[in-house]
Amino acid sequence: MLSKLRTLCLKGIDGREVSAEVYIAPGLPAYTVVGLPDAAVKEAKDRVVAAVRNSGFDFPSKRITVNLAPAEIKKAGTHFDLPIALGVMAAAGGFGKAPPAALEDTFFIGELALDGALRPVAGVLPMLLALKGRACRAVVPAGNEAEAAVSGVPCLAAGSLKEVSLWLSGQAELRPCSGSEAAGAAPGAAHDLSDVKGQAFAKRALEISAAGFHNLIMVGPPGAGKSMLAKRFSTLLPPMTFDESLETTKLYSVSGLVKAGRLVSERPFREPHHTISDAALIGGGSSPRPGEVSLAHNGVLFLDEFPEFSRPAIEALREPLEACRVTVSRVKESVAYPARFLLLAAMNPCPCGYLGHPSRECACTPVQVQKYRARVSGPILDRIDLHVQLSAVRYADWEALPRGESSGTVAERVWKAMKLQRRRFGSGTRANAFMSGAELRRHCSMPDGASAVLETAMNRLGFSARSLDKILKISRTIADLEGAASIKKEHVVEAVQYRLLDKAAELPAGIR
Repeated sequence: MLSKLRTLCLKGIDGREVSAEVYIAPGLPAYTVVGLPDAAVKEAKDRVVAAVRNSGFDFPSKRITVNLAPAEIKKAGTHFDLPIALGVMAAAGGFGKAPPAALEDTFFIGELALDGALRPVAGVLPMLLALKGRACRAVVPAGNEAEAAVSGVPCLAAGSLKEVSLWLSGQAELRPCSGSEAAGAAPGAAHDLSDVKGQAFAKRALEISAAGFHNLIMVGPPGAGKSMLAKRFSTLLPPMTFDESLETTKLYSVSGLVKAGRLVSERPFREPHHTISDAALIGGGSSPRPGEVSLAHNGVLFLDEFPEFSRPAIEALREPLEACRVTVSRVKESVAYPARFLLLAAMNPCPCGYLGHPSRECACTPVQVQKYRARVSGPILDRIDLHVQLSAVRYADWEALPRGESSGTVAERVWKAMKLQRRRFGSGTRANAFMSGAELRRHCSMPDGASAVLETAMNRLGFSARSLDKILKISRTIADLEGAASIKKEHVVEAVQYRLLDKAAELPAGIR
């Protein structure tokens, strides 16, 4: 006898419909799974047999063939256990001669324990989002109930194989999935920008970075406050919109990182160690999975000790910084993951860290300094909008300095600037940093005085065309922070100061 059930699989972070076909034929007992299954799907045989029998049902001792169609899509994961088990039971006549009507419009997802209990699985949200707008429903493990509830697809939660089989037989009911769309109230911020004394120039750069979602690199000696400022950067960012939260949660769901099955409401702040491999940073593996750049989607990727990362890892950032996505190609498949993140990097000026320090002598040779800085290539620096030089704070100055503005005060200005950008771009471009060439020409008009400043800076410092675009975007953000309709001369002058690492030069007197 033949039975067909509907389930889903993942292609990157997108769900694809899969038909689980089970055919039982006379012959010696055998169990075969076809349809490009991975090892976890092949191992489902032992889990399914034990779960069916421990749930009080007979498992047929015949020749069983399971086909997961379409065959050209690789099937990975343990969530096929439930549809395979129900398919075997239906093909063996466990639900009567005619299969239940519920099998026709219901998708089944879940991993089976040996006692028949349903275990939660990764990737439920992106799989269910593929069904949005369709006249269907899904049965998911109770452990995925909250995650399934935010998908917008009618879902039923089940705790075991027996519960599902009784529901299909009309002997019991399954409860509809319910849960909160948010991740709950965020705890009070443990860090505040006012904790950092001094470094007014760096704080201003952080404000501009947050307002326009501009990438930023900080260069300074140990103890100057680079990491301290970075830890407080998230307090300047506004909360994610629902669409942004949904995008980020899909990535976390695929990676099995969704907490309590709820939407990720706080912007991610990823801080990988400098020993991370390029595959772990960008994404990959034999079965592709999102990397740190994708897990930082709509949030911040903080790379401390930037030059200490491997050269392949640093250079691999080129595509996601430019295209806001990552494409992982393998022989059997190619998947794309979104990676629209804000890069926040920090580095020392030299290997020992004390080049230019007012009271400590640098122990590095010029060759060592050059090699150290060369670890971060020109093309990578070109893709980082804001370059900030931090200096050591003397104790006398530190003691005399008053507490600066709080994160809340700065965040208010950031939020006002972001609201201006949302009104300007509508539902398309998210922030000034992502403006296209056409949008740049449309929204970054400058008076003659500002154009002259930019021309002088380009001629004297030799900025690239990409650097010019970055300066215009930064100028637009500075204007938004001041509520100005157009870019002014002083906005361009300030923006140029944040690009000096391109040539490691002083600001020429002619453009001050």
